[in-house]
Amino acid sequence: FLYFIGSQMTSIKCGSRRKARRAHFQAPSHVRRILMSAPLSKELRAKYNVRAMPVRKDDEVVVKRGSFKGREGKITTCYRLKWIIHIDKVNREKANGSTVPVGIHPSNVEITKLKLNHHRRAAL
Repeated sequence: FLYFIGSQMTSIKCGSRRKARRAHFQAPSHVRRILMSAPLSKELRAKYNVRAMPVRKDDEVVVKRGSFKGREGKITTCYRLKWIIHIDKVNREKANGSTVPVGIHPSNVEITKLKLNHHRRAAL
């Protein structure tokens, strides 16, 4: 885990599984953003020379694992508190007929198109 102290970045390392899990699940939002990263597609990886990026709204992704494997769509929500993202074409129908988005963990998707702004361009 990386924590920012002033302008310095420090990594806190611990061998204890208990403390590592606690740090993971109690991580603040700005740390969760980094932990909620997804791998880039082979084309993007070759273009930008980066393996993974934190997901954000309006990135286009394809689901690689789970019952929705193969579905493509745009990210509509990044729900950091629950460690999930919602994708516009990944829905489930409820008993009353309404549809609700199904949460997918970012590690189970692959980014196929990045939404670039000046901050993201600088990171690449």
